[in-house]
Amino acid sequence: MDRSPRFPRHPSRRPSRRRSRPAAPLAALIAALALLASALAGTAAGAAAPEAAAAPNLLRNGGIEAGLDGWSCTAGSGSAVSSPVRTGASALKVQPSGGDRGECSQTVPVRPDSQYALSGWVQGSYAYLGARGTGTTDVSDWTSSATAWTELGTSFTTGPDTTSVTVYTHGWYGQPAYHADDLTLTGPGGDPGTVPAAPAGLSAGSTTATSVSLSWSASSGATGYTVYRDGTRATSVTGTSATVTGLTPATSYRFEVTATNAAGESAKSAAVSATTRDGGGGPGNTLPEHALVGYLHTTFANGSGYTRLADVPDSWDVINLAFGEPTSPTSGDIRFRLCPQAECPNVESEAEFKAAIAAKRAAGKKVLLSIGGQNGQVQLTSTAARDAFVRSVGGIIDEYGLDGVDIDFEGHSLSLDNGDTDFRNPTTPVIVNLISALKSLKAKYGESFVLTMAPETFFVQMGYQFYGTGQWGGQDPRCGAYLPVIHALRDSLTLLHVQDYNSGPIMGLDDQYHTMGGADFHIAMTDMLLTGFPVAGNTDHFFPALRPGQVAIGMPASPQAGNGYTTPGEVTKALDCLTKGADCGSYRTHGTWPGMRGLMTWSINWDRFNSREFSRNFDSYWP
Repeated sequence: MDRSPRFPRHPSRRPSRRRSRPAAPLAALIAALALLASALAGTAAGAAAPEAAAAPNLLRNGGIEAGLDGWSCTAGSGSAVSSPVRTGASALKVQPSGGDRGECSQTVPVRPDSQYALSGWVQGSYAYLGARGTGTTDVSDWTSSATAWTELGTSFTTGPDTTSVTVYTHGWYGQPAYHADDLTLTGPGGDPGTVPAAPAGLSAGSTTATSVSLSWSASSGATGYTVYRDGTRATSVTGTSATVTGLTPATSYRFEVTATNAAGESAKSAAVSATTRDGGGGPGNTLPEHALVGYLHTTFANGSGYTRLADVPDSWDVINLAFGEPTSPTSGDIRFRLCPQAECPNVESEAEFKAAIAAKRAAGKKVLLSIGGQNGQVQLTSTAARDAFVRSVGGIIDEYGLDGVDIDFEGHSLSLDNGDTDFRNPTTPVIVNLISALKSLKAKYGESFVLTMAPETFFVQMGYQFYGTGQWGGQDPRCGAYLPVIHALRDSLTLLHVQDYNSGPIMGLDDQYHTMGGADFHIAMTDMLLTGFPVAGNTDHFFPALRPGQVAIGMPASPQAGNGYTTPGEVTKALDCLTKGADCGSYRTHGTWPGMRGLMTWSINWDRFNSREFSRNFDSYWP
């Protein structure tokens, strides 16, 4: 947030031990002997021996040069990466978890009573390569440790009725990620047949706080099904039901399913939504059903005038004290002081200020330390800065008796290093250290700790088009840089209120650009948060939707507060569309969310300056 009158800028289970030795590639040996016999026969007849042609690879995208095309990976465990690779430009990276061994597979058409050779190269711990559904003996090869690219190989003969097999690679539960490249299956090709139709009748059954059960009708000719959660592959099964686990309590999810066989994958089914049960004790559960959030100019004054905390009207449910700032951008040492009397003649004393905090909290309000702002650049580039952040912020919370923190990192506080391309597994120090610091504060203060964030659209919704420096470099490294922080802390996050102001045009989920200042911008930007979206257009990197109760819309309180001021009538239109499905204009949202938490504004001071237009409009909409 800008403290000036206007914003001038634009913005472990382990496997049993066994010897890791590739099986003899029998099919390859037979083929080589046959070619040798043919060559000798041709030479004896006085003809030139033909050059042997390489056997075609029956696997689709075995070199992982087309992303994950052809491959289905459990629980979103697989991704195509640019390093390390054995050959070509990319390889497969698979990250197992405690409940998933991280399997990527594809079904391949084959011929009955035929011989096949399977090989591939892996790097990492506990990497497997195998085939199942052979109709005879299913086979696999594995290694417990491959510090460099290591070849795995095996062979099999299909049964008399076998027309397809499933080739897979996987790691092991709770083990580190492994990589695979140049996966090859050779032998007689089979008839791929016809791609099955999309499954019908998808429905959600029983739910728990962390799981949803799904079922659907069988598709003719299908040999398997892939379930998608919010656009990301969640699991693959052979039957017509599945239970998706590892979900967040009290969260709405969108599910789709596809049918697969040797010929390919069907279109996605019609989507169905389901909400997990409330796990209880989640962050923000003491907020009112609809909350009004405002920033109070506490450490400075500007054209809006200074407002004492005790004089803040009861309309405000969350009061963010602006701002805590670092002693230097990379120190992590956050300081907070009241506005000097020379700048703010009516500033209260420390004792009066602390008493006002206690009174607001006793009345059920949340009072937070907002860290950053336009001038407070915070870059936790080291673990020392991280630790200083936790120590100093904790000290301020304890001294003033606050409920938590608001992260308002702007400017160059957050950006992504080259090669940091997956928001689910960030590697950039300023991102990793901030996540760690906030988790430490959450652990220290427990479930009552309130955590809010106020990023600009450039750091969130812009991630739909661009993320960091991009695959080829050259992009602004700040694009989407808040996404890994939000995602890592979504279970602890009380509120996300993106600043829908001081923003350039942003592309929405309709692939059209939307401009700030009217209902349309708020509708499109909020729809992205409540629907989720593929990051940088990559459907394998899908940013899941937030819970409606975690989302508030950020707006300026007056024309003087910032670019993108929205009149009360347009604010009401946005709320009607998002919570009631009415008055949406040309934009079509992906749902209706009556439980959306509310509104945020910069600022309480500017609202008072503008005769409380913003807060009065909120009070009339949600009395």
